[in-house]
Amino acid sequence: MISVRNVNKSFGKQQVLFDVSADFEPGRINLIIGQSGQGKSVLAKSMVGLHEVDSGQILFDQRDFTTMEKSERSEIRQEIGMLFQGGALFDSMTVEENIKFPLSMFTKMTKKEMQDRVDFCLDRVNLQGRNALYPSECSGGMQKRVGIARAIAMNPKYLFCDEPNSGLDPKTAIVIDSLIRDITYEYGITTIVITHDMNSVMEIGDKVIFIHQGKKWWEGDRHSIITTDNPEIEAFVFASEFMKKIRVSLKAHNS
Repeated sequence: MISVRNVNKSFGKQQVLFDVSADFEPGRINLIIGQSGQGKSVLAKSMVGLHEVDSGQILFDQRDFTTMEKSERSEIRQEIGMLFQGGALFDSMTVEENIKFPLSMFTKMTKKEMQDRVDFCLDRVNLQGRNALYPSECSGGMQKRVGIARAIAMNPKYLFCDEPNSGLDPKTAIVIDSLIRDITYEYGITTIVITHDMNSVMEIGDKVIFIHQGKKWWEGDRHSIITTDNPEIEAFVFASEFMKKIRVSLKAHNS
């Protein structure tokens, strides 16, 4: 479990996070949602140490990340898998080399062990035999799957996904959501997904935290989010035509 306790974060004179507290549970998909510029990405980046918080605690299974020395933080970071918004694959490396990169950097695996792990991860994301391709030869959906394979290469306890469906067509986005869900449940990972995609919320949102104006505004799951009477949540949730249709159906059902 990752626990955030009374976290505050400012950039210069502008405060971005205000006393945020939340628990992110293992074996579940924990979504951080909200409009752009409300603080959700700052919260996630603070959780992995890309931003230093002004005050508060970030606990990884009761280990206080905020007070750790650099070497101690390094140990926790090796337990974290990251799926970046743009994929962040190395263009000059093959698919195989991209997945091997964290293994060669942070483990003492033999070449055979690394090869076996790469092949396993590619198989897990349904990209068997694509080892020699370069990112430029992969579609956007394939690049995201390679990113997932690299993120799970180190057997992470914690998985952070930043807008995993950004730039993908709806069908491919469903594939990525399903992969994230299956991997989370299969390995009992504490998964945190930063998104504004309500389709993802409705598909995989075991726990949903809504950030508004730098505060934790609402907390629940994908079922309760469509019935809450919180006006800020309503404005966010029912902004898309897809969700407006759901609201019409709900009202018809309840009338």
